[in-house]
Amino acid sequence: MTTASGTPVWRELIHKPFFWGIVAILALLALNVVKDPTYLALSVNPNNGHLVGNVIDILRQAAPVMMIAMGMSLVIATGGIDLSVGSLMAVSGAVAMEFLSAAGDSDSIGVALAAVGLALLVTAILGAVNGILVAYVGLQPFIATLVLMLAGRGIAKVITGGQNTSASSTPFRWISNGYLIGIPVVFILAVLLVIAVGLIVRRSALGLMIEAIGINPRASRMAGIKPAGLLLTAYVLSGILAGIAGVMSVGSVMTVDISRTGYQLELDAILAVVIGGASLAGGKFSLGGAFVGALLIATLDKTVLFLGISSSATPAFKAIVIVVLCLLQSERVRSWFGRRRRTPLATTARQNTKEEVAA
Repeated sequence: MTTASGTPVWRELIHKPFFWGIVAILALLALNVVKDPTYLALSVNPNNGHLVGNVIDILRQAAPVMMIAMGMSLVIATGGIDLSVGSLMAVSGAVAMEFLSAAGDSDSIGVALAAVGLALLVTAILGAVNGILVAYVGLQPFIATLVLMLAGRGIAKVITGGQNTSASSTPFRWISNGYLIGIPVVFILAVLLVIAVGLIVRRSALGLMIEAIGINPRASRMAGIKPAGLLLTAYVLSGILAGIAGVMSVGSVMTVDISRTGYQLELDAILAVVIGGASLAGGKFSLGGAFVGALLIATLDKTVLFLGISSSATPAFKAIVIVVLCLLQSERVRSWFGRRRRTPLATTARQNTKEEVAA
């Protein structure tokens, strides 16, 4: 098969960063299948009729990472970064659990929706604080979001009184633990949100303007684009998506652990964005690539547990996989190997030419 320009499809694919993310996911799954041939098998839980298996666990685990990776993509595209998303997840979970605990109605859909809405409102406000500090005050994104990264868990502790708050709500728990047509609701929700945000930023001028201010803020300003409003929008969206990730995380156990909820997930979000092909210098992003990157992170975490790798060696194992993947994505590395393959042929051709001239 070839593209419209006549280039083979496979040659186009190998230049897409997300392609190598998919390859890495398949390689990790193959590694797990080698250890246990039934790794990819799905079964039905006789108690509730739901599908269970390692693949289902990966899909459920990937959903929160997809949310924060999507927000991180938009922020990085502006030339910034959001280090506060993990802490905002804790704040979101704290708000939701405190509200549900105070309401005391475990079966009311209205109460569950109110808890979700309040959690997202708080994280949207905190995201706006990041945006104001970056866009209007002029602080560097790293510093502005680092402040909230450190203060966020303190805010969550103030909300919960320093305790790990638990609550009971059947509709709220369904968001993380429910199923539709055998697929976890949390994953379906994540896919729908990725599609919705993708349509908004790619079917309108928003995506182009975000990329423009990431490439050259001064030139974009001269072209009539107002960077301040776009920066604020990007950080608010990042805050809302982090809030959704927080709701997904605490909904599975109906308890917010201030010290663990969202802990270091900002690093996973950055990795997912980079795996997806975004440039940390700004001006380029791919929500589909971030989606694949989040799936890879979840698959990698599941593989580490399944293979029984020591917790002390886990960071090194993840680092090796990520480094290898980034090398495969690198145009320079691929061109270097291409030159190595072409060198013997080129040398032979030059020798034949010399022999023909001498004759």
